[in-house]
Amino acid sequence: MIVFPNAKINIGLNVVSKRADGYHNLETAFCPIKINDALEVVLGEATQFTSSGIFIPGNPENNLCLKAYELIKRDLDLPPMKIHLHKNIPIGAGLGGGSADCGFFIRLINDLCNLNLSAENMKDYARQLGADCAFFIDNKPVFAFDKGDQFEELELDLSAYYLVLVMPPVYVSTAEAYASVQPKPAAFDLKSVLKSPVEEWKTKVKNDFEVSIFRHHPQILWVKEALYQNGALYAAMSGSGASVFGIFNQKPDLQELEQANRVFYNV
Repeated sequence: MIVFPNAKINIGLNVVSKRADGYHNLETAFCPIKINDALEVVLGEATQFTSSGIFIPGNPENNLCLKAYELIKRDLDLPPMKIHLHKNIPIGAGLGGGSADCGFFIRLINDLCNLNLSAENMKDYARQLGADCAFFIDNKPVFAFDKGDQFEELELDLSAYYLVLVMPPVYVSTAEAYASVQPKPAAFDLKSVLKSPVEEWKTKVKNDFEVSIFRHHPQILWVKEALYQNGALYAAMSGSGASVFGIFNQKPDLQELEQANRVFYNV
């Protein structure tokens, strides 16, 4: 069985406060986009994980798909399986690629093994593996809060716009991003602002990671500025970076950005 985990972008990201458990309380909107990995699972004699495509740093035994398998196997009788991931979603980009693979894996084995888990059951497993893994169970726009793992429905439809995502040749670790961010209450209510026209988001919808990330990686700021110069109605870094997305009325000409960056059109 094969599935195609998709990335997400954060539209607005307010780091509100530091939690006693070491995490941060966040306010953000998650929105799925059309950049995909490919994940295949077949039953086998022994459980193993392999990958292709973009190199995934770290020990393969720590991959979230394997961790999800072991977590669910504690409670349910899972057969051995071969897991292969073809990685296409950029890593260190703020796109939730690893979380997407994890969420889609849980959904896949629920179907493959007839586990009969509800969406809430699957989210409960996903939340134990990563803050935004649970988002990919329903995989639709939401307002996320607490650690980014609690959700409210959000009416957010960008289908009338043209979305572009730019990935500069920069890796930003989550640890680096959080090390310099200054938690504070949001200046605007994000849920209310997102109901306003996209053209009005520029001055109100903020990503709190941008200040410090742009200071350390000015090429990411340059990408954002270039998107605005080319007609973006709204542009922002996604998550903790390094990717930057732009929302346009029509397809822009971004040949200059293509020279040094990976550009995804109509995502």
